[in-house]
Amino acid sequence: MKILTVGDVVGKEAVGYLTQRLGTFKRQHGIDLTVVNGENSAERNGIDPPSASALLDAGADVITTGNHVYRIPAVYSYLDDSDRIVRPVNFPGDSPGRGYTVVDTGSFRALVINVLGSVYMEGAGDAFSSVEAALRTAGEYDVSVLDIHAEATSEKAAIARYFDGKINVVFGTHTHVQTNDAQVLPKGTGFITDVGMCGPRDSILGVISDRVIDKLRLHLPARFEYARGNISASGAIFTVENGKTVSAETVSF
Repeated sequence: MKILTVGDVVGKEAVGYLTQRLGTFKRQHGIDLTVVNGENSAERNGIDPPSASALLDAGADVITTGNHVYRIPAVYSYLDDSDRIVRPVNFPGDSPGRGYTVVDTGSFRALVINVLGSVYMEGAGDAFSSVEAALRTAGEYDVSVLDIHAEATSEKAAIARYFDGKINVVFGTHTHVQTNDAQVLPKGTGFITDVGMCGPRDSILGVISDRVIDKLRLHLPARFEYARGNISASGAIFTVENGKTVSAETVSF
């Protein structure tokens, strides 16, 4: 079984890029399950119903999100109604949406969990106990995937190693830069610190470079806007056999 994880989708152009390219990439690589982080897929921070629907139509089996998931109120009911998009599991229980889902692909059942880090981030409960609770209550499934949306690489590594052997695939998102550490942990969990982003290469994390430079150099307020053009996607492919991940590799397309 091959699982593709795709990093943070940044802006409408990136959504359009996946609409054109994702299906072909999946066929070429024999992908069985695709998980895409879509929390920045609207025109600005956040995700909206049209972006979510477009990502699912493009070939995402499940959309994960993160700290910007509630930026656009129109998505609240979409989160409640769809079992193919998840918000961080360590948000309060009465927050819109669900923190995990089990998707039946027709060939297998996939548990996908989303969790938010706590280092340099605010607004979420304990990641470890929240993921443990999801594993206890999810019911029956054949393969499991966890998206850790977090700032600190140490926190991502700690969560991944804590759940080594308990979750098949753990991948990090949020920092928009693909890391060079795709690996299989000792007990059979595939892990990468960050899969990167799907967005404009000529940018700073998807944002117009001059806006970020001026904010950092001059300490003036800056309105961040997504850059345009020259889109690419990055992610990782994990191969799972007999309940364990046997290979992990970074990909770009």
